[in-house]
Parts: sequence; structure tokens; C-alpha cells
Amino acid sequence: MIKKLIENPFSVNVYQGSDYFCDRESETNRLLSDIRNGSSVTLFSIRRIGKTGLLHHLLNQLPVGWKGIYIDILATENLNQFLNLLATAIIKSVPEKSPFGKRIWTFIKSLRPMISFDNLTGEPQASFDIKRKDVELNINSVLQFLEQQDLRILIVIDEFQQIVHYPEQNTDAWLRTIIQKLSNITFIFSGSQQHLMLELFTAPQRPFYRSTQLLKLEKLDKVVYCDFIILMFQKYNKEISSSQVMNILEWTDNHTYYVQLICNRVFSATKKKVTDELWRHQANQLLQEQESIFFYYRNMLTTPQWQLLKAIAQYGLVYMPTSKEFLTKNQLGTSATVIRSLKSLVEYELVYSDFNSKGEKFYSVYDVFFHRWCKG
Repeated sequence: MIKKLIENPFSVNVYQGSDYFCDRESETNRLLSDIRNGSSVTLFSIRRIGKTGLLHHLLNQLPVGWKGIYIDILATENLNQFLNLLATAIIKSVPEKSPFGKRIWTFIKSLRPMISFDNLTGEPQASFDIKRKDVELNINSVLQFLEQQDLRILIVIDEFQQIVHYPEQNTDAWLRTIIQKLSNITFIFSGSQQHLMLELFTAPQRPFYRSTQLLKLEKLDKVVYCDFIILMFQKYNKEISSSQVMNILEWTDNHTYYVQLICNRVFSATKKKVTDELWRHQANQLLQEQESIFFYYRNMLTTPQWQLLKAIAQYGLVYMPTSKEFLTKNQLGTSATVIRSLKSLVEYELVYSDFNSKGEKFYSVYDVFFHRWCKG
């Protein structure tokens, strides 16, 4: 049966399958190898670099005899909501009328959740309204049920760092106590707040210390990404040159989300052949559409914070934000003021810190469009 092409091959937020997924072969193979050998993994990266897409790609590549369960806990605020997501993901993971599905539904129903069905998708949703002690017992019961199945189980918990914000104390310690007793379930703990993820899994005082393999997701290789983009255009009888793609990758700092977004727009606007004028027009249009967000940044921040954010955006990478040269050139005041502002910008997730190949620490803005807007 011939596969029908989707309307636009450059998806921004949804995994469309392996035909529209670029590379990540080494990362996928590494993850498959780790889970086959019973090693849980901590996957981390900056936001919107393709982490969630990789996780869904991995779940589609699981070997026979494995069942994958994915939950994104970013929107959760407590353990009860964590339980709701976990139970919902489990009953969604297999058809209800299959032998395994029947066992799952019978078990979940025995915990007496309230089960509803989404009006648009028809998919089931489980929710509990119980005391914390019962929440912990139910989560433990769910994991023990999965532990006893004939299938090997992979549970992917995306945005795992959210547990540090739960009101329940020592959630990571309690969860680690349960997990370390499981032999049939492997976990991938994924997150985009790198400093929190590293603290959870590499700080000696934390319960998850050295309990997983670590994998940092980097940006895609530019040549590989370029070839992929050209191929996607060719599949639809459209043409884009390698120089144009490389210019797009440079303009977006090779950041997956922004590359996909501008390629989505350029692809949609192209009838046959991409011109330099066309892709640059689409890029400028995107910046104009984002201006209200940039003005929101300005209004939500103090003047020192806004000035620092603009300065970091203009530079792209800032290695010494408290150096005299940087302070003077950008009229940022004292180093103490910059340190306070930088702390706030990191907490707001407008700025992140990372290390280059030489181990040198730098600061950069998350929003590539804001970086381009500030550069003018």
C-alpha cells in the first residue's frame, strides 16, 4: 500500500513518523541499547531541540516484546496529577479489547478512578481524587502491576524535573525507593531544564544520584539536516538549494524548532522553487508576528533584566556577563545587578547556561527569533 504524503513535511509540534524524522540514528541506537540491557537513561537538552520527537521516534522503534508508555508531566502540580497521567497513558497504550488491554482496564478500574472520554478524540482519561497516602499506594500498585507482565515495559517521563516543584516533600526519594525494586520496567527520564535535571541525577545528595545513564541531546549535524530538508522538498516536487538551506540553518542557529517552523512556512509558500527573497520574506514575517511576545518580555521584566536580556540576545553567546567590558559596552550597571538579573532570567527560562566543547560556560537566550529581532 502506497503511503499518502502529509500536506507539509515540516512538522513543528507533532511527530509524524520515521519518514519525516531527521537522523538521530546514533541517539536512537544508544537508547535502544541501554534499555535492552536494563539501564534507565536520563535524556536532557535545551528546550525545543527535538527531544520529545526523539522519544516518540524511539517508542516507534521498540523491539518485539516491549511496550512503551509516555507521559509528559510538565503541566502536573502534584502526585495526584502524576497518577492521573500515568493511569491514562497506560489505558491508552493498548486496545481495550486485546488480551493485554483487558488486563490493564480491569486492573485500573479496580483502583476506582473516574474514567471519562474526550469529546473530540474519544480517548479515555482516568482521574483520581484521593489522599496522598492512597496516591502513593496507587502509583506503587500500578508499577507493580506492570512489573508482573510478560512484556518488557519502557516508561518515558518527559519534563521529569517538574517533580521538584511538587508540594509533596521528597518525591524523588520516594519514587526512587519504588523504582530501584523494579526489574521488568526501564525508565527514560527526560527534561529541558538542564540544571535541574543534572542536579537530580548527578548531585551526590540526591536519591537518583548515578542511577541512570546520561545522554545530552545536541543540535543536529548541519550537513545531515541540510540533506534532509532538500530531500523533503524534492519529495513534493519542489526545489530548494543547499546554500539556501545553509542560510536558513545559520539564521535559526540550527535550532530544531525554529528550523522546522521556517521550513514549514517556506515550503507552504513555495509553488516550485525557493528564492532568496521568498525565504527571507517568510523569516521577516515570522519576526513581525513575534513582536507582541517580545514586548511582553519587556513589560514583565525590570529595566536591568530587560537590558541584560537584549545584550545577551545581541551577542548570541556571552561567556563573561560580569566582565567590565561587557558591563560598560552595554551600560548594565554593576556586576551585582547583572548577577541578580541573570538569576531571574534563568528562572524565567528566557536565558540558559551551557558549556562549549572546551568546557567554557556561556549564557544564551532560548528564543532564536528574539535573538534575530535584537540584532535587527
